[in-house]
Amino acid sequence: MNFCIITAGGSGSRLGSDIPKQFLELHRKPILMHTIEQFYAYNKSLEIVVSLPHEHIEYWKNLCVKYKFKIRHEIVSGGETRFHSVRNALQLVHSEGFTAIHDGVRPLVTIRSIAACFESAAKYGSGIASTEIVFSLRKILSENKSENVNRNEYREIQTPQVFKNDLIVKAYEQNYRPEFTDDATVADFAGYKISFARGSRENIKITTQEDLHIAQILMQARWS
Repeated sequence: MNFCIITAGGSGSRLGSDIPKQFLELHRKPILMHTIEQFYAYNKSLEIVVSLPHEHIEYWKNLCVKYKFKIRHEIVSGGETRFHSVRNALQLVHSEGFTAIHDGVRPLVTIRSIAACFESAAKYGSGIASTEIVFSLRKILSENKSENVNRNEYREIQTPQVFKNDLIVKAYEQNYRPEFTDDATVADFAGYKISFARGSRENIKITTQEDLHIAQILMQARWS
């Protein structure tokens, strides 16, 4: 059985909003609904699990009623960090198959990218959405010194990140480390190989007001 865990624990503080960013309206519905819809469009049989802060669960349920959102999904309470939220959600993963883990505020993920990540995981055990770096990079050596680095040796990492179920469940049995910035890092620390899949430049993570404006333009273009 294949799963999709969507983490939605943002606060909206960097957007200057009192409403958590995953619940802000984008193209006539909350951001999180767009995100869920993309995975449902990829595969209607996916078991979708949404991780939310406990205090936001009732608010989300009311939004689903308000917007007549009918896509079936399980809800689990989040934890202290993203790591703990994903681990809570993984308690629902009990069968063979694959699990995608995705940021709730990446609503512009493409079906092609989702498919590429699942295909990579089927071949190699993992499929991490990524894109090539197109701008120059410099490494900070000290306050007044830096050096150029070869951008071809780096990748921008996105979500979804897809793994074999047994692999990612085992990886999340580790104790939490501050270095765990995403699921690939967790799997890496557990000794598993990380394989890249083709991401998309439009798959932005909505964090700031600028991100929200860009997402509105991209979403409008997608639906025009």
